[in-house]
Parts: sequence; C-alpha cells; structure tokens
Amino acid sequence: MSEQGITGRWQIVAWEQVYDDGRRTYPMGQQVQGFIQYDPDGRMMCMLCRGDRQNFTIGGQWNASEEERAAAYSSMLAYAGTYTFGGDTVSHHVELSAFPNWQGGTQKRRIETFEADRLALVARLEEGTSEARTARLIWKRG
Repeated sequence: MSEQGITGRWQIVAWEQVYDDGRRTYPMGQQVQGFIQYDPDGRMMCMLCRGDRQNFTIGGQWNASEEERAAAYSSMLAYAGTYTFGGDTVSHHVELSAFPNWQGGTQKRRIETFEADRLALVARLEEGTSEARTARLIWKRG
C-alpha cells in the first residue's frame, strides 16, 4: 500500500457498523451515496449521505424548519483535511468537518482490503463503552 496506490476518487459501496453486542446498523441507510478522494499532494475529502435524503419543503438552506435542518445534518457526513500513512493505517487529519468535534483531530482508518479498484477501511469507535463498534466502509474506484 502506498500513497500513489490510494490516490484518486473512491465511490462508497457500503457502510455498516457492527456493535460488540451484535447489533448491525447502516448509519446512512443501505443506499448510501458519496465518495472519498485522496489527492497526490496529501489532501483528502470525504462526503457521505443517505440515498433517500428529503428536500426542504418550506424555506431555504438557512431558514427551513429546525426539524428539516436537523434531518439534513443527520443524513450527511462531510470532512476534509490531509492524510498520512503508517503501516496498514491511513490517518485523516481533519481541518473542516460538518461534525465539529472532529475538526482539528485525526480519524484513523485501518486498510482492511486494497485492490486496484476496491478499498475497505475499518475503524473502531467508542472503544470501552456500551456503544463500542467496528465501522466498515467499502469503496470502489471511480
């Protein structure tokens, strides 16, 4: 695995989370849409959303109802920054994120599978809590 190998745009195929207690969830549904992009200069961006996102019915981006804005936030994840490699791990150093808690931090993803046109990234989340889980995101080049 090298930085040159991962460079490019990857379309999301699936995102599932398996909790330590056996629960299985799909944070953006089973029709997730989006991409992750790794540029040759070490920059990255990731945008994921539900495939069934609803348009706002009243108002616009800034003056829609609180319920519709909350639903829009809950149905999309976006962040960007730089990336580095260490062994079988790619670290995303987050500069901007729709989820403010990630900004300024690092999101580590273990590379579970890497082939010319397929990538699987895995992360352990909330280790040591009742919500501990493994997130697995499958991507295809494109």
